[in-house]
Amino acid sequence: MRGRNDIFLWRLQACRHVSVGSCSPPDSAKDGSFSSESNLPSPVEQEQAKAKPLPDLNAKILYEDWDDVPPSSALEEISEEAAVQIIAEPLLPLQSSTLRDYVDHSETLAKLVHLGVDLSQVEKRQKAGQLLLTLDFEKDIKKILLFLKDVGVEDNQLGTFLTKNPYILAEDLEALETRVAYLKSKKFGKAEIAQMVSRAPYLLLFSVERLDNRLGFFKNELGFSVKKTKDLVIRLPRLLTGKLEPVKENLQVCQIELGFQRNEIQEIVFKTPKILTASSNKLKQTFDYLHNIMGIPHHMLTRFPQVFNSRLLRIKERHMFLTFLGRAQYDPAQPSYISLDQLVSLPDEVFCTEIAKASIQDFEKFLKTL
Repeated sequence: MRGRNDIFLWRLQACRHVSVGSCSPPDSAKDGSFSSESNLPSPVEQEQAKAKPLPDLNAKILYEDWDDVPPSSALEEISEEAAVQIIAEPLLPLQSSTLRDYVDHSETLAKLVHLGVDLSQVEKRQKAGQLLLTLDFEKDIKKILLFLKDVGVEDNQLGTFLTKNPYILAEDLEALETRVAYLKSKKFGKAEIAQMVSRAPYLLLFSVERLDNRLGFFKNELGFSVKKTKDLVIRLPRLLTGKLEPVKENLQVCQIELGFQRNEIQEIVFKTPKILTASSNKLKQTFDYLHNIMGIPHHMLTRFPQVFNSRLLRIKERHMFLTFLGRAQYDPAQPSYISLDQLVSLPDEVFCTEIAKASIQDFEKFLKTL
C-alpha cells in the first residue's frame, strides 16, 4: 500500500514541474515512446523514491505555485517605517464618567454636539448619559427633532432645549402629539404653545391628565377665569411642571403671615406670577422691610408687586440714601412722591439724577459708609 502512495506522490511531483494549470506527462511521453506500463517507475526507482524524501506538499508550496501571497502572521516582524504608518483606532472605553469619551465612537453623540447640546450638562442629569448612548440618531432622535420644530422650537434653540431635557428623545411620538393636541383644545395658540414649550422644556413630558389637573388647580385655588389661568401659565409655564408645595406655601404666607386679602393675592399673582415660586423666606424679609421699615401699606404693594422680585439689598441701599437726603416719600398724596417702580427699576445713574437729585458719585460715597 505504501508503494502505491509513493507512486501517486511521484507522479504529482512530476506534474507540478510544468506550468501552472497543466498536468501533462513529461516530454518523453509526448512522442508516444512510452506505453502505459512504461510510465510507471522501475523497482530501482521505487526504492530510490522510498529513500529520497519527498517535497513537502504543504500550503506554502501551493501558495508559491499559484502565485498567491500567503496571509501575514500576527507574529511577523515589521520595519520601524511600516510601524509608524499604522493608525490604531481608539478603543471604546468600557466605563467612563463623561460622555466626552464616547463622542468619537458615537454618531448620535457627535450629531447632538453639532446641534449645540452641552454633554457636560446632560451627564449631570440622572441616567441621561446612558439614555443617549442607547439611542440611534436616524431611528430615534430625528423624528423628535422634526416634531419639536413643528411645535415651534427654533433651530438655534434645539441644542439648549435638549441640554435641559434630553429625556424627551425617548418619549413616544404619538404621546407627545397628543399632549400638544390637548393644549390646542384648551385654546392655546401655536405661538403660545411654542413659547411655553421653549421656556418650560419639561412641559411635554407631562401626561394630558396631569396638565389638566395643574390648570384646574390654579383656576380653582386662585379663583381665576379660564382666560386668566391661560395668561398666567403662558407667562410662567413652569407653573405646570414644577412642584406644587412651594406654590401652596407662598399662597398661605401671603394670606396668613403677610396679611393680604384674597382679592389682593389674586392681583399680586396675576401681575407677578414668579411670587408663587419665590423663596418664602425672601418673600417675608422683603415684605417686612417694605411694610414695617418703609411704611408701605398693603394696597400700595398690591399695585406694584414687582417690588418683591427686586433684591432686598438694592431696596435697602436706595431707601437709606433717600432718607439721608430727606427725599424718602412714598405717599402718593404728598409732594415729591416716589413710586416703588421708580425706587427699584431704574438704573443707578437715572435713579440718582432724576429721583434722588444727586450725582452717582454721591451715591457711591454714601454706600461706602454703610
